[in-house]
Formats: sequence, structure tokens, C-alpha cells
Amino acid sequence: MTTRVLVLNGPNLGRLGSREPDVYGSTTFAGLVERCRKTAAGLGLDADVRQTDDEAELVHWLHEAADAGTPVVLNPAAFTHYSYALRDACAQLRAPLVEVHISNPAAREEFRHTSVVAGVATGTVAGFGLGSYDLALRAVADLV
Repeated sequence: MTTRVLVLNGPNLGRLGSREPDVYGSTTFAGLVERCRKTAAGLGLDADVRQTDDEAELVHWLHEAADAGTPVVLNPAAFTHYSYALRDACAQLRAPLVEVHISNPAAREEFRHTSVVAGVATGTVAGFGLGSYDLALRAVADLV
């Protein structure tokens, strides 16, 4: 039996491939979805990969995961730094939560150095490009 994992992505990540390729690479969001599904399958996981620019929708998805006991890989994107609503939704999760970032926020602008999500996450993976998602999924597989 495979374990379902939600791979949730916040604002602007649907523009991967065209948004700041020097920071985020040239792979599109569709490419990320394919990569996550393939990596997850190899780890005995079933990845449900989603993206939204809407904070309320992301909170709703986290509530869905909390209610079902589903592990989450979360790239909160800009919400990382200021969304207490997102942080509070993450705090309700009963299964592992791995925060993930394509770039290394600590090596970027100072406003990116604080994550309101990190304190309620099981762990954080950042700075390895799209490989950060592979590492986050491996962590989930090890934890469930």
C-alpha cells in the first residue's frame, strides 16, 4: 500500500521555467509535478502535487491534510515569511511536514531569512534546486 503525500506549492511557483530562471531554474511547474510523482513512486509514495497563488486555498489544503493525517511537503513561497494563517494551519498537522525551498532563503535578501513555518515543520530542505523536493520526499518516506 502506498502512502499519499500532498506536495503543496504557494504563490508564483506555477510560473516555474519563466520566473527568474537564474534562481529557480528552467524546469516548468509541469516538469516539477512529473519529477515529484516519479520520485515519490520510487519511494512507495503517491504524490498529489498542487499549486495556488491563493493563501486561503493553501490553508484549506493543509486542513484537508490535517483531517486525513496526510504527510505534507510544503513550499510556502512568499507566504513563508509572513503568513501566520499558514503557520497555524501547519501546526494542526498530525503527520510529517517538510518545508521545502528551491533556493536557499538564508543566502538571499534579508526579508527571506525568517520562516514562520519552520517552527512547526518536522524539517526544512532548501537550496538544492528542484532536488530539494526529492530530498523532502525521501524524508517523508523515512518518517512514515
